Amino acid sequence: MSKTLIFTATYNEKENIKKLIENLNNLETNLDVLVIDDNSPDKTWEILQELEKNLKNLKVIIRNNKSGLDTAHKFAFDYAKKNNYEKFISMDADLSHDPNEIPKMIEILENSSFVIGSRYIKGGKCEMSGYRLVLSIIGNKFIKKILGLNCNEFTTSYRGFNLSKLKDFNLNIVKSKGYSFFMETIYRLNKHGVIINEIPIHFKNRRHGSSKIPGIEIFRTLKNLLILYLEK
Repeated sequence: MSKTLIFTATYNEKENIKKLIENLNNLETNLDVLVIDDNSPDKTWEILQELEKNLKNLKVIIRNNKSGLDTAHKFAFDYAKKNNYEKFISMDADLSHDPNEIPKMIEILENSSFVIGSRYIKGGKCEMSGYRLVLSIIGNKFIKKILGLNCNEFTTSYRGFNLSKLKDFNLNIVKSKGYSFFMETIYRLNKHGVIINEIPIHFKNRRHGSSKIPGIEIFRTLKNLLILYLEK
């Protein structure tokens, strides 16, 4: 049976991480879980270390400081390749992504190189409201228009890779930092000739903790989008 690695990065997710791990292990599929924690001040890492003692399929890596989502995802992608995982699926740790979508992703990855969970296609749903929802909808439409890609979702981390089909692709070619990393990854995959498959997901609002997206991120994204547009 092929091996699948589920990855999430944590920073102050002590109220969510145990539930997420439990939900993942309740899935009737063969998977391992990798969590990278950036030395969370709320000591999320202590909970992870306790869970790791009793779960053979859980690997926890604790970094010394907050080193960025992009570096965590790049490390996890390389880790999956080096440890011979066939499929690699990333997701948020705040319970906004429903683990029950994972079997569908794995099924699609049997014959595809990449799949992303989309809030903005038929059947998708997003619980965000107010300016956050408007900004997300307009932002994704704007990215699609500027980059000219056949994709409706660029900013969610809920995505899966078939590593056996992407042997010559690596996330290290993505230069954008922070949340722009997710947008540029789609761009790089497309340039690599990878078909961007989308499945509808139900994106839920976090119940505990607070968002880690800084206010300056919108300006960073616009700058990186301009760079990609000029390259294109």
